[in-house]
Amino acid sequence: MENRTFAFVKTDKKLIKLFFKDITIIKGLGNYVEVHTLNHKRYIYYKSLKELIDNLPDGFMRVHNSYIVNIINIESFEDNQLICGTLKIAVAKSYKECLTTALNTMML
Repeated sequence: MENRTFAFVKTDKKLIKLFFKDITIIKGLGNYVEVHTLNHKRYIYYKSLKELIDNLPDGFMRVHNSYIVNIINIESFEDNQLICGTLKIAVAKSYKECLTTALNTMML
């Protein structure tokens, strides 16, 4: 299952299948996370960002103490702010260099 393209999350007493490509951002809410998808759905479930980042595939990057983004769903990056769909995410100084390096590898 190393090359899996989806995962199940338990939310509202049911398991929901989420494809990694559909996830835009993951927001930390203490011991819970809120997953935002391309189709503007949100799923909240019990897990910390620290636990979650270790289980996500390449392409997901922590950009703030409270946010993980899916690099393929970033629309723009300017002045320490990422735009992912309708969401604006502040990029913390401590994560900016790593993010810039990752984005530079994808430039034409």
